[in-house]
Amino acid sequence: MLSLIPARVGAQTVNRRPVPADRKFVSPAVDACIDEMKRAIKDPQLAQLFENCFPNTLDTTVTAGTVEGKPDTFVITGDIDAMWLRDSSAQVWPYLPFAAKDVALRTLFQGVIQRQARCILIDPYANAFLKDPAAMTTLKWSIGDMTTMKPGVAERKWEIDSLCYPIRLAHGYLKATGDTTPFDDTWRQAMQAVLRTFREQQRRDGTGPYVFQRKAEAPTETLALKGYGNPTKKIGLIHSGFRPSDDACTYPFLIPSNHFAVVSLRQLAAMAGTTGLSAAFAQDCLALAAEVETALKAYGLMPDGKGGKMWAYEVDGFGNALFMDDANVPSLLALPYLGAVKADDPIYRTTRAAAWSDRNPYFFKGAAGEGIGGPHEGLRLIWPMSLMMRILTSRDDAEIRASLQILKTTDAGTGFMHEAFDQDNPAVFTRAWFAWANSLFGETILDLYSRKPNLLA
Repeated sequence: MLSLIPARVGAQTVNRRPVPADRKFVSPAVDACIDEMKRAIKDPQLAQLFENCFPNTLDTTVTAGTVEGKPDTFVITGDIDAMWLRDSSAQVWPYLPFAAKDVALRTLFQGVIQRQARCILIDPYANAFLKDPAAMTTLKWSIGDMTTMKPGVAERKWEIDSLCYPIRLAHGYLKATGDTTPFDDTWRQAMQAVLRTFREQQRRDGTGPYVFQRKAEAPTETLALKGYGNPTKKIGLIHSGFRPSDDACTYPFLIPSNHFAVVSLRQLAAMAGTTGLSAAFAQDCLALAAEVETALKAYGLMPDGKGGKMWAYEVDGFGNALFMDDANVPSLLALPYLGAVKADDPIYRTTRAAAWSDRNPYFFKGAAGEGIGGPHEGLRLIWPMSLMMRILTSRDDAEIRASLQILKTTDAGTGFMHEAFDQDNPAVFTRAWFAWANSLFGETILDLYSRKPNLLA
């Protein structure tokens, strides 16, 4: 957990991009998009935030090279020198629309997809990896973890979404470019490992192979019951040790992540033929997706307190359910963004309203704004990511304008999005360099430009 960082409030946003010579990667297509958006966005502060944030992943976090003659791209999170499967996928995702017309950008994507496949084959239960696949972890909080740490692994927290995000990226890349170059034997073996791991973590026949314990002050950093997590009834859902926040689950059936798995398995089945995976493999993916979807409908819902139903955040299969939401994606708020539900689905609408209210213990509201946080950084801290997800899942102009205003006025003069800011004082924030939040901000603005350009004019 990082310390809170004091910063200036109210300062005019200025250009914070590195000079061209210092940028890690340059895409003419992305730069052309930035020029277009600077003309389209009439609010100069919002335009400058976009220019700073949108290219931040390319400017500062990617290292491109080759491994055995094939593209290799390592993507750090920002201020942590390691590659999370989740973050790296989300960081480069907004650049997909430009890959078809930018050869170098396509090569970069090929490298990310290839690197992620190699990481999964090192250990499908790990969430974060080192640049050197022969090195042992250099993350000070992971060094003493009581789990099977392998060379190349930075942290070994089992999170369902860690395996979903590489599928989402691969599917998005194939759809955007039609290019099958990165989908080789290594990638196919990695996808087989994904399916196998999901099946293992249904735990139909025992506890499964994954255990994790950590000596830490925060209980969210370790798993109960000798590292297996709290007990469950085996109902067909996939167990997750940790949330996408890297915090331990209270109940191991994390509902947003199981929804994400259903989407990912169906995407993997849809691209199987094109990428050289067998028809039998595709059918296995579809069968597991159907099992998980059936279990979600049977066990993932809870009373909304008003005679209706809403999605729980976590359940155990015994009838116990936890309602909350966390800003990290997958979240309940983000279900339509991930393609798990329709934005106008009545149960989602009920869930969304509850998540953005005091029914959610991690919804905060203060002088600086309102939004969702999570236990990862603690109370009172709003994550800008939740405001971006609110915009991306909204059709309400007033709601979108209000969320944009909060985002615009809580950067503390840094010109970038942060992990979290204090509900009353945005000069207190965490993570000055958090590339996922920056990429997502750029994606949010581009989404508005596509479907609601009047809100930027």
